[in-house]
Amino acid sequence: MQEFDAIRPYSDEETGPAIKRLVNDQEFLDMVGRFKSPTLARWAPAVLRVFIRRWLANHFGQYHRVDDLQASLSSYVGELVDGTTSRVTASGLEHLDKNSAHLFISNHRDIVFDPMVVNYLLFQNGFHTTRIAIGDNLLANRVFAEMMRLNKSFVVRRNMTSPREMRDAYLTLSGFINHSIDTNNSIWIAQREGRAKDGLDFTDPAIIKMFYMSRKKSGLSFAEAMNRLHVVPVSIAYEYDPCDEDKARELEARARTGNYTKAEGEDTDQIMKGLTGFKGHVHVHFGKPIQNAPDDAKAMSALIDREMHANYHLHASNLVAYHARGVHPDAHVTPDTVSDTVVTAEAWSPAEMEAAEAEMDRRLDACDPAIRPYLLDMYANPVVTALEANSDEPNPE
Repeated sequence: MQEFDAIRPYSDEETGPAIKRLVNDQEFLDMVGRFKSPTLARWAPAVLRVFIRRWLANHFGQYHRVDDLQASLSSYVGELVDGTTSRVTASGLEHLDKNSAHLFISNHRDIVFDPMVVNYLLFQNGFHTTRIAIGDNLLANRVFAEMMRLNKSFVVRRNMTSPREMRDAYLTLSGFINHSIDTNNSIWIAQREGRAKDGLDFTDPAIIKMFYMSRKKSGLSFAEAMNRLHVVPVSIAYEYDPCDEDKARELEARARTGNYTKAEGEDTDQIMKGLTGFKGHVHVHFGKPIQNAPDDAKAMSALIDREMHANYHLHASNLVAYHARGVHPDAHVTPDTVSDTVVTAEAWSPAEMEAAEAEMDRRLDACDPAIRPYLLDMYANPVVTALEANSDEPNPE
């Protein structure tokens, strides 16, 4: 693993020392304190730090293996999931082999909660958790970087300037991902760089090409290399997005000015909002592992997208937004016609539709009129892609 030292997560040997560093890190203690006791954190932070340090040392100081640490943290993750959702459901897990590694390629809605909920569902159902791909822009915060590397996260470098630097970085990343699968360690990675703020989930072929880079010299064809990765398309569907207004504001600014500059600490703020904000019903669909991959990256991307769109679990919030936009040729569709067409859609009751309409109106009223169309689109677009995917040929297996 030495060749991957710059990007890999912490090993078991590094787990104990990393935990010790965090337990004695004032910034980390203050962050945990704000979670556990916001009032005391405001009025007596030094006192709270003493108690938090003691609590962390007693509960986590004895761990020296990543899997043991994650198992211990699972109950706290469960509390976070339960406290910020109305329910979490999953489908498709019956198609996965618990003794095999998979490359989970997922749509991307939330910076941290996406991989968290995938790993939570895998762990709860007896699977090993995944190694998580995160952008290096998220590692600017030293404490967050330490926490993520303890949680099986590896680094995807971004904003490289020279073609050679980019090639070398992607080759290392490709080698790490393939090495992980070869050594029976699953991977979670988003289908493209950054979150799909507009609700349109499409895989970047450049990411698919990157997977193959380290396999070229081995003589494997592209299709053979993809088949060895056991690619699983994953669809994550939130009933409500805690960051929807922030995303809509960014989309409007980009449309109006051509660019958007993040404020200092914006990523950290949205991580916290995504973790702690209410999401309603969250559903995760795990597709069947792709066994007969096509022989080029664009076709592979399209195959992943069809599986992802066809199995996206539509919520009443999606249909309400779809109707409100009223710009699509099939905007007259009803809950019954959607659920008849899209396998993963629910047949909502009139009361559920009314509740969704009221909640969508509340969200729209709370934001600037200029950004309302963008907020509606991010909820409406999954209906568009799901209907398109299910009107095509049967889903490939």
